[in-house]
Amino acid sequence: MGVGTRMVRGHNWPIIAFFAFTTLGALIGTPWYLHHFGGSLAEVLLTLFFIEATGMAITVGYHRYYAHATFKTNPLIQFLILFFGAAAFEQSALTWASGHRDHHRYVDTAADPYSIKKGFWYAHIGWMTLWQQKPDYSNVKDLLKNKMVMQQHDHYVLWGLFAGILFPVFLGALMGHALGALILAVFLRITFVYHATFCINSVCHTFGKATYDLHATARDHWFAAFLTNGEGYHSFHHRFPTDYRNGIRAYHWDPSKWVIALLERIGMAWDLKRVPDSVILQARIAAENVTFGERLTGKQRI
Repeated sequence: MGVGTRMVRGHNWPIIAFFAFTTLGALIGTPWYLHHFGGSLAEVLLTLFFIEATGMAITVGYHRYYAHATFKTNPLIQFLILFFGAAAFEQSALTWASGHRDHHRYVDTAADPYSIKKGFWYAHIGWMTLWQQKPDYSNVKDLLKNKMVMQQHDHYVLWGLFAGILFPVFLGALMGHALGALILAVFLRITFVYHATFCINSVCHTFGKATYDLHATARDHWFAAFLTNGEGYHSFHHRFPTDYRNGIRAYHWDPSKWVIALLERIGMAWDLKRVPDSVILQARIAAENVTFGERLTGKQRI
């Protein structure tokens, strides 16, 4: 039986180098490029496309499809998830899903791979840069049988280089903006998507409202949801991780939910999992019925 992802203290230099290079490329390269060359509409649209494509690949694909199996889809959608997921440079789908399943299984304990109990910085990025991860893939046996997932995992660097760097630069070159594509659609986009994703581990376990489980650190945070295509409704997600939705209200910003629902409508997704409204209501009422004494003693983080 697996014991979860093991975190061994030690600088993860490849990740540190990649993170530093892309971050400096974004922070220094973006103002320099815009000052000297300006920014064309084509470059802006290309950058926005890759922000959305890679962000959705993580939220709809890596998270809700592979990590939690909240719906089913066809090989074409799976390929797009794996292609643009690799372009996000957030590890292979296999490694990502394994770590995330451990996060839910061991949340707020020492075995949680990005536990907020170890500090805001650790949960945000320290777990990736200052620790070596030793995944235990016994919790993703279903994905080990998926040939497409394993192909991406076994050749992840090649997938990432092609999908995340060569492809956007090639598209930029076709428009006459190869350098702009490298700086904006690669460096700036990677940096933004990284920190937006990391906010779920840090911000959404620190700030916001524990709407559905006052005993957990997971919180609902509307601005984090805006940055991450709906992932910010984190209290709901931790209470009901098998639901394909994170934001359940009509006014909740959850584009990932809308994309999955659209795929179902056009016949490219099915078996969408949805927790009954009565169960959700019971959890919300239970969370709201916290005694005055519990609030005073600080047992609940509200």
